[in-house]
Amino acid sequence: MLQMKKQSVTVLGSTGSIGVNTLDVIAAHPDRFEVFALSAATQTSVMLEQCLRFRPVYAVMVSEPHARALAEALKMQDLSTEVLFAGDALESIASDERVDIVMAAIVGAAGLPPCMAAARSGKRLLLANKEALVVGGEVFMQAVRDGGARLLPIDSEHSAIFQSLPEDPAVWRERVEKIILTASGGPFLTRAPDTLRDVTPDQACAHPNWVMGRKISVDSATMMNKALEVIEARYLFGLDPAQIEVVIHPQSIIHSMVQYRDTSVVAQLGTPDMRVPIAYGLAWPDRVVSGAKALDFKALPTMSFAVPDEKIFPGLALAWEVLAAPHGTPAVLNAANEVAVAAFLAGEIRFDHIHAINRATLDLVTPAEIRGIGDLLALDAQARAAAGQISRNLKT
Repeated sequence: MLQMKKQSVTVLGSTGSIGVNTLDVIAAHPDRFEVFALSAATQTSVMLEQCLRFRPVYAVMVSEPHARALAEALKMQDLSTEVLFAGDALESIASDERVDIVMAAIVGAAGLPPCMAAARSGKRLLLANKEALVVGGEVFMQAVRDGGARLLPIDSEHSAIFQSLPEDPAVWRERVEKIILTASGGPFLTRAPDTLRDVTPDQACAHPNWVMGRKISVDSATMMNKALEVIEARYLFGLDPAQIEVVIHPQSIIHSMVQYRDTSVVAQLGTPDMRVPIAYGLAWPDRVVSGAKALDFKALPTMSFAVPDEKIFPGLALAWEVLAAPHGTPAVLNAANEVAVAAFLAGEIRFDHIHAINRATLDLVTPAEIRGIGDLLALDAQARAAAGQISRNLKT
């Protein structure tokens, strides 16, 4: 039997929860995958451990001091991994000709440039960074098409939709009535709306089902993560915004569904473990052991569904609003939300101020003509500045 060539993987954001889970799946399949490069922001000690275990060719840190600290630590371990920190380092490790697969797990709009580089270079791009597509929109999708890249969603909901659709994208629009994204509802599903102003960062980050970073945990608590996922689904699957629906499913067992023209519904189920969509993306079209627990249908709780309460989750409706607005408006929403969540986590604003900042920034910033990634990044900066000023004008 012919030996399968190992797939070389770059992991952007390797010290975050998606990155750690990706490396866990890779470690379980040393005959199929090898690590080419890793990147992180500031977690030097975690990156050192990952480099010692996976021995990548490159490790990228976002700042020179962190890069120097890592390089010195690696030198003491006599490891040959080269440490980079220059502005184009992320794009370099995402587009290197030796790379087969890029896991895009950098949080926020900062992940857009390396995602674009991977797309233009024709990589298999595993997209866990939904903000890259929310900000990039059609510009990003055009780069995927032009580069001949294979874009595979890693968000559990979008992976579920992808797995539930026909293999041929050409028939999606004629066969699909709508897609249904499920949402757990986060920690405040049954909380009285008038008490949300008192929510603390730790309470907002205490997700009942998923283990995630603090930013995405807050997004889950406000359901802004679902708003961003609606926008992402619009571009990923090429459907009209009216064909995208969100339903609350607190048990997080059904990860999303596709309803066809004949009213049949195809769903993907599984335990709430990100290693499942990660393993699917890495091995696609094959299936490999993910390390997650299998569902035990005899022990499953009763599954329930509900319509999202707009009083608890006012930000969800912004998804359809920005998709109907001028091109680039989703980038404004994403930038405002990143600024607002950071301010909330820093204790500078109240929880209910997040939506207020997002709403006010959308009212203040109107995109001009978008011709490419430069225009999108400039719009992102403009929206961040506006959201920052709005945030400073608020009181906790």
